[in-house]
Amino acid sequence: MTPTAIALSLHRALEAGRSGDELRRYFAPDAVTVEHPNLVRPTGGRLALAEMLAASVAGAGLLAGQKYDVHAAVEAGATAILRLTWTGVIARDTGPYRAGDELVAHIAQFVETADGLITSIETFDCYEPMPSS
Repeated sequence: MTPTAIALSLHRALEAGRSGDELRRYFAPDAVTVEHPNLVRPTGGRLALAEMLAASVAGAGLLAGQKYDVHAAVEAGATAILRLTWTGVIARDTGPYRAGDELVAHIAQFVETADGLITSIETFDCYEPMPSS
């Protein structure tokens, strides 16, 4: 699979509600995600694979659904560079969110691959203003 195909396959799995160990097959054992500071995660973060999988379970529990709309994808060697819009719908009232609220982020994502697996994801998420409660 090409780097872009691998990245898009992961996105489709997330859209289908897959989380936790169901996603492990997409990643190298030493994979990491780097999320640059944004509205939802002001300090950004770096997650190892176990933390990524746990975060996907938490995210799946928060969302009624999510969608990745890819606007552009290019490859540079083993890297897929994607410009996309992510939309997530909140499943239940929690914290500042209300059931049915829609979150939207415009994203630049760099997905590094090796041997058909994702070794790292670096993401720049630009969220639209949060819904008012």
